[in-house]
Amino acid sequence: MAEKREYRMEELAELAGITVRTLRFYRERKLLAPPRREGRIAWYDDHHLARLRTIAALLERGHTLNGIAELAEALDQGRDVADLIGVGAPTEEEPVRLTPEELAARFEGDVTPENLAAAMDLGYLGTDGDEIVHISRRLLDVSSTLVREGIPLAEVLSAAARVREHADALATLFTDLILRHATESDLPRLRPLARSVVEAELSLALDRRLRKQGDG
Repeated sequence: MAEKREYRMEELAELAGITVRTLRFYRERKLLAPPRREGRIAWYDDHHLARLRTIAALLERGHTLNGIAELAEALDQGRDVADLIGVGAPTEEEPVRLTPEELAARFEGDVTPENLAAAMDLGYLGTDGDEIVHISRRLLDVSSTLVREGIPLAEVLSAAARVREHADALATLFTDLILRHATESDLPRLRPLARSVVEAELSLALDRRLRKQGDG
């Protein structure tokens, strides 16, 4: 087991690429958990470093400090990040808990702050204490397999965002169809039919695409 690393304030700021003044500002805004104190010395660890890198990535993606502070507060209080950003608890998908090291190992070093921020934007990742929570084992397995096949994680996440748009449209289409002829209470019972249709149509579409590639 790797020895836990700790850093003084100046070391942490240098590793995160920020100034000590900025680090103090983040502490005042409660964007960071309190450090471990040993007398007058404050000791930070890799969780603080990961949080600082996530803050930098979120700022780069256009998030405000107020929004990041709200997210940090939710994570520190142990609330589900999916609820915070509007995804909600999955009814069929199995969430997966991982350590930061396990997540990095799954994606072979492709877990950059930018990719972490993108996954959080999609509602795939949250944290609970020192653990990272992925909202779906199936999506985690597929995305890590694609990365092992040589596809950059950034492109996998970009494709996932496009799939999300189409999936939302299909869910709306199916829901509207059912509600025109049945009641809302029928939706959970008929939900598997929607999934079967989507899986079958995607399979047929892939068949057509592969035949077209072969003919070309």
